[in-house]
Amino acid sequence: MKIAVFGTRKYDQDSLRAANEKQGGFAAFTFIDALLDSQTAILAADHEAVCLFVNDICDKPVLEQLRALGVKFIALRCAGFNNVDLKAAAELGIKVARVPSYSPEAVAEFCVGMMMTVVRKYHKAYARVREGNFLLDGLLGFNLNGKTIGIIGTGKIGLLTGRILSKGFNANVIAFDPYPSPSAGEYGITYVDKLEDLLKVADIISLHCPLMESTKYIICDDSIAKMKKGVVLINTSRGGLIDTYALIRALKTGHISAVGLDVYERESSYFFADSSAKVIHDDTFARLLSFYNVFMTGHQAFLTEEALTNIADTTITNLRDLEETGTCACVLSEQPK
Repeated sequence: MKIAVFGTRKYDQDSLRAANEKQGGFAAFTFIDALLDSQTAILAADHEAVCLFVNDICDKPVLEQLRALGVKFIALRCAGFNNVDLKAAAELGIKVARVPSYSPEAVAEFCVGMMMTVVRKYHKAYARVREGNFLLDGLLGFNLNGKTIGIIGTGKIGLLTGRILSKGFNANVIAFDPYPSPSAGEYGITYVDKLEDLLKVADIISLHCPLMESTKYIICDDSIAKMKKGVVLINTSRGGLIDTYALIRALKTGHISAVGLDVYERESSYFFADSSAKVIHDDTFARLLSFYNVFMTGHQAFLTEEALTNIADTTITNLRDLEETGTCACVLSEQPK
């Protein structure tokens, strides 16, 4: 099978090649640096499948182009699928598959590390010491032990994050999810009935839900107003969960005391590329980066050896099964379960 892999970095190429060799050399890859959109879709000509990541654009017009080029399958090398119009794909007869779980531990561990960084200010201490400044002024943090930490979304990553915090730090971990997990208690997590019940008591709030119509801007002016003053906010899930304008307003007033972000709602123009010699034209993004109490990374939480191996293995398996049987265990329908 000829597969056009969009938005690739070296680690994608290495992991996919290794997985392909391990599974018998099923795939012939064309690695493309550019993201998929209406301008780059033509690069998929003469390929049976395309392989995409989180910031590729795969809306109806792009899908129509891909179908006209002979593309039959879309393999997402991620769990999220908000960037693909599943209804249009189904109408066009294009099968879409994802990697529902690659290494939830990778993201959960990164999330807790980010939480510790913004609370204990590791990043500021590192920069100071590199400059020979050993003053501790401005580095005051607080213990996670005994604090109430709210988890919004209790899929595998949310559950594991809760377990690390409850059992490792002795934090009081509460969660909200419209579909509660029956095993949450084993992870040291207690559910609340309503989201506002979590918002009004949590010292730290961590987002772990997918980006859907029902979750877009779940963090907005209204929800922030219900939070405790001085709350810490962490997002390692999807940028569109947070209304950035509302976040900036809350940072300016001090209602939110610190933020850790691995994602941003308009990240595709900057993330996964070196923009150090470029001007950031997104004024909202630039303003967000200017806050002393905002710690941001470039969608890095998934990036471990284990996760890349699992992503590549599942992606190759999905594509092989799609070609051989027309479906696979990770195929998405218009209404994914």
